Amino acid sequence: MRVLIFLTMFCFSVCAQEMEGTVTAIIDGNTIEFQTHENDVFKFVLADIDCPELEQDFGLEAKVFLEKLLTGKISSITVEGKDRLGNRVGVLRYKGRDPRLDLLARGLAWTAEKKPELQLEQLKEVAKSSGKGLWKQENPTPPWVFRRQQTMLVAKSS
Repeated sequence: MRVLIFLTMFCFSVCAQEMEGTVTAIIDGNTIEFQTHENDVFKFVLADIDCPELEQDFGLEAKVFLEKLLTGKISSITVEGKDRLGNRVGVLRYKGRDPRLDLLARGLAWTAEKKPELQLEQLKEVAKSSGKGLWKQENPTPPWVFRRQQTMLVAKSS
């Protein structure tokens, strides 16, 4: 019995979890608020991409793009796990469409910092070579670098 309970808990924490519901808000270019059909509301981060922060060039454009595409739309998500901050991470589908592909194709996102998914990386490289979106800039700052820089600017408490 203990083994069965352990396996169930292990699978729940590791296995992908599918949910259907409505996109209720876009927090930034890759963070979405979602309400399930059971009325559970939570935020999650789109897996394997990272959009500019709102304070960065093209951060607001990424957010507005997702707002127009997804807000109020019935969608499904596959929650794949959690990030180091405890945020749910997953893939969203709206009418069979993956908005990560659109963000990358428009030059509004980077692929993951580590181990980028091949299909996503290829889309990013096409946008980059075409000079779309953030790739119009000579040397755009990746959002993970921007966040580290912002953390370094905050005074340390004694």
